[in-house]
Amino acid sequence: MKFKCNKNKLHEAITSVSRAVPAKSNIAALEGIKVKLTENQLELTGYDLELGIRTTISVNSEDSGEFVVNARLFSEIIRRMSSDELELTIDEKLNVNILGGTTTYDISAVPSEEYPDFPDINNENGITVPQYILKNMIEHTNHAVSLSDNKPILTGELFDMEDNIFRMVAIDGFRMAIRTESVRTSEKVNFVVPSKTLNEISKLLARGDAAKPASEEENSGENPEELCTIFTDSKHIIFEISGYYVVSRLLEGEFHNYKASLPTEFKTEVLIKTRDFADSIERCSLLINEKNKCPVRCVFDGGSLNIDCKTSIGKISDSIPAEVNGEAVEIGFNNKFLLDALKACEADVIRIQLLASNRPVKIVPVQGDSFMYLLMPIQLRK
Repeated sequence: MKFKCNKNKLHEAITSVSRAVPAKSNIAALEGIKVKLTENQLELTGYDLELGIRTTISVNSEDSGEFVVNARLFSEIIRRMSSDELELTIDEKLNVNILGGTTTYDISAVPSEEYPDFPDINNENGITVPQYILKNMIEHTNHAVSLSDNKPILTGELFDMEDNIFRMVAIDGFRMAIRTESVRTSEKVNFVVPSKTLNEISKLLARGDAAKPASEEENSGENPEELCTIFTDSKHIIFEISGYYVVSRLLEGEFHNYKASLPTEFKTEVLIKTRDFADSIERCSLLINEKNKCPVRCVFDGGSLNIDCKTSIGKISDSIPAEVNGEAVEIGFNNKFLLDALKACEADVIRIQLLASNRPVKIVPVQGDSFMYLLMPIQLRK
């Protein structure tokens, strides 16, 4: 079999599907990319049994066939070819000849029969989400995913959909991140997607304009290049993104009942500029590292937020304007967790709700419910 193609398009496809190729595997074929040629179409697949990525590019060929080639070697060869137009020839013994300009490579492939089957999911009924919205939801919640395997279910994010509302939830035991958007589905579904999968699809999703509301045109599917369609069954999920298919195992188990953990009352409410608060925490963070850990002390009182921190490196005292309604509160925070939440807040001004110095703190927008961040406080030494 033989085909001709554009070097840059082929390398882009190889790079994207290679994100699902393991560096080492007990199944040698999994260290490769499965290449399937049909008339004028070349399908490339990377799969590590947990995550798979597949895409198709246009080529010039009347042949058909398939083979598996080492992903790293194939990527580097295509990237370094001296011509933008390539011709690949594969003989019956699966010897691959790659010709471009004055450069010729000959490498060996292996039979496609050694490559595991890609999961097959019924894709008749999918949920469609604008790409920029899904990307934004991932980027502003994944900081709260658990890095510990003690509770594997928390190493992923909950997709909770009901009554045209889509919530994405991440929890690590010390903090919680929730993003909420409208989607066009009346079904009640929830499932947990591994964080690794979400990080990979985020690289494929178009950024777009995250500040604008989703239009009827986008949600109706009239602009398919800017949409992501999601299909699921009991064990797998597929994201269809601009010609890419990303398949992943879903995490099994019962996700934490996050709704039961949401504070329902508060005694103090604070309105504060997000950037001012984040800048102050960043100043404190200069004195905090792995060897010099210390909570950031925050005192919400009157018309200001007073912040201080002291480690063996030095100490800082800072004060920023704030509108404090209710009782004065003195509370300690992990600087990184607080800063992660503040950077994820898409609002110039935020509302902070506090009940006591030992109770979770809720950070929400002044209007609406597009995001919610909960932080557990750290006990302060007197």
